[in-house]
Amino acid sequence: MGRSRGGLTTKIHALVDANGLPIQLKLTEGQAHDGRSAADMFEAMGRGQILLADRAYDSDGLRNQLAEKGAWANIKPMPNRVNVPAFSAFLYKYRNLVERFFNKLKHFRAIATRFEKHDQNYMALVKLASAKIWMRFMSR
Repeated sequence: MGRSRGGLTTKIHALVDANGLPIQLKLTEGQAHDGRSAADMFEAMGRGQILLADRAYDSDGLRNQLAEKGAWANIKPMPNRVNVPAFSAFLYKYRNLVERFFNKLKHFRAIATRFEKHDQNYMALVKLASAKIWMRFMSR
């Protein structure tokens, strides 16, 4: 758990599939940089896959890491970038699947209010809620 002026903070990073179902989850401190702290999550990416991420993940290192694996990064570039990489606004619209997953996750009261103060217990609750989201999808 990270400490800031407002108290303890935590970020949940999620890698979701094309159905908006979680593939990989990670907790980091609230003050940690998104791109650097979640870079190890993208090892699950394979050839021909596309990563849709927001500006916080925009870095040449991440793009090169994905290119080595044969994946493509469709990340909205930072506005102050000198060399602007290729970006598809049409594909970026599908990033809302990640936001939908987080919205479903917030329906679980213990996660939204962060009752658990220990990161391992909190991550267990996030994984339990994610499993329930998977089960809802599979029962359709």
